[in-house]
Amino acid sequence: MTAELVRGQNHPLSDTRLEIRISAGGPIVAGATLGDADGRVTGADRVAHPASHRLPGLEVSRQAAADHRLAVDLDALPESAHRVHVLLALPDGAGGPARFGAMAAPFIAVTGLDGAEVASYTITDLDSESAVVALELYRRQGAWKVRAVGQGYAGGLAAMLLDQGLADAAELARVINEAVSRGMARSVAPPPPHLPGGESGTRRTAQAEGAPDPGPAPPEPAPAGGPVSYRHPGRQTTAPPDPAPVVPPAQPGQSAPPVAGDATGWTMNERLYNQVWGMFEDLARSAAAYRSAVDFADSRLEQELDKALADPRTRVGPAADAAREEARARRTSLVEQARAVLDRDLAQLVAESEVVEHALPPAFARWDSPVWQGYQVPLETPMALRVGDLHLPERTDLTIPMLVRLPLERGLWVDSGRSSGGEAAMVDSDELRRRAMATAVLHAARMLAVYPVGDFTVHVIDPAGSAGAALAPLLQSGALREPPAAGAQGVSGVLARLTQRVDLVQMAIRSGAVDSLPPDLDTAEQLLIVNDFPHGFDDRAVTQLRYLADEGPSVGVHLMMVADREDARAYGPVLDPLWRALLRITPVQDDHLADPWVGHTWTYDPPRVPAGSDVVRQVLWQVGQARQAYGI
Repeated sequence: MTAELVRGQNHPLSDTRLEIRISAGGPIVAGATLGDADGRVTGADRVAHPASHRLPGLEVSRQAAADHRLAVDLDALPESAHRVHVLLALPDGAGGPARFGAMAAPFIAVTGLDGAEVASYTITDLDSESAVVALELYRRQGAWKVRAVGQGYAGGLAAMLLDQGLADAAELARVINEAVSRGMARSVAPPPPHLPGGESGTRRTAQAEGAPDPGPAPPEPAPAGGPVSYRHPGRQTTAPPDPAPVVPPAQPGQSAPPVAGDATGWTMNERLYNQVWGMFEDLARSAAAYRSAVDFADSRLEQELDKALADPRTRVGPAADAAREEARARRTSLVEQARAVLDRDLAQLVAESEVVEHALPPAFARWDSPVWQGYQVPLETPMALRVGDLHLPERTDLTIPMLVRLPLERGLWVDSGRSSGGEAAMVDSDELRRRAMATAVLHAARMLAVYPVGDFTVHVIDPAGSAGAALAPLLQSGALREPPAAGAQGVSGVLARLTQRVDLVQMAIRSGAVDSLPPDLDTAEQLLIVNDFPHGFDDRAVTQLRYLADEGPSVGVHLMMVADREDARAYGPVLDPLWRALLRITPVQDDHLADPWVGHTWTYDPPRVPAGSDVVRQVLWQVGQARQAYGI
């Protein structure tokens, strides 16, 4: 079934040998670039265009045409290529329209070699742009996806290539336009309009007799490799239990209304998880496009001002003032266009966020969500956990849930130290420590609430006994089986039991003798909360903590540290591997996280309970009652 994408949406690719078919209402130039992990194109040798139409694993048309077929072999791409951008531009001097807004919206389809469509995208909302980044094929964690981009450039081919990272963009644009001019006589006639049902007229009928070849043939087959598996751990292997949500039709001139669960997945929770990550990526890339456009406008303004100053005729006087004013006006116009596109994308994401937030299950939901009012102890382990929210300065009220997969591959470090800026700089040290432990308890309460009864156990080490107030909800509800360990003897006892559990389970797994584990061994997932580290820890205890951080997650033992790194300086660099092994989060807003796509700095906002709400105590009370009912 074809995925009909909208701007910013992505879709997985199961095949690595693909054909990209492009249909437009007039002659256009089609090309592609190979980008690195950051999406930057390092040189002209990474651009496939009419004057140089072949790169390893990539072949494009050698002429301007209304119909193109680009061949892509993802397995044959260079190892350094992480992204393939498909570029479209209007040829200079072709006698056709000078902007995409004056022609039919380009239609793009990604197909397998058998012609079956995988995904399609109609590039709408173009006006004065004469060049556009249409699609992006990108690699993440060994798997490839396609994403609808639709980023237009009023500055044409040169502006688009410059935004891709090419310093000699103007020269390469000139070479491409000269090659297109020499081959204009071979342009293919406009295809029939795109028909309902995902097929264009050219796909439904045979190619017209005597028509030129619409593009290159696919590259030769690459050596066969194993298929990519997109299954999440624990995913079902049978057919989905319920169909994907049906998206209501859009009103004329409007985008389709957002729908919760509008993503791929075998269960609703999996679809919601994938949708949240899709929103995260869309916001990151939309902000990146806007910031790039502003940088381009600033660079262009600087170049134009330098040019005006370099010419004695325009350096001073009315002509100089007019030239500078025109340059600033052009810069303002570019920034306003980019902001309009960003605002449109943000409005769509805000609407989607409002719909999705109300549909999230307890593991993904905020503490003020109505889902907690009907909470019941679950029967299955969730696939992910919400540990906070993220936002960018472009729109602070648009927050993306920060979801981490379960079981935790990395432990958590709730930083109780002061940072150089942000909210932490305005809070005293004692209050930060109190908030840090309260945040750790919120995370532990959510984990206890979303795991089935008996599948999750919490231990607490509190050497100085300073966390009593924060731990009260866990102790009073009975969700915490035993009081926190205090003093040197209590610390050594808990660490010895957990390290022994890790050793026993690891040996049983390696020898294939899991059935021989002691009958009294707690097989539930274990979470150890360590408060106020390193106070009360000797060298042996520190070594055991490092061992649990490194080896524990693989056998179900997880670590949550509440610590100020500055307090541990006395140990020297010996603890650096411990900090790197943990995911740092904060009890107050802090700008310390980066996304995996463009590397933006995101503001992290910790989980919060509404003032006066007793939701956490009520949920933990239900967990405690369920434990008593099962005799745990």
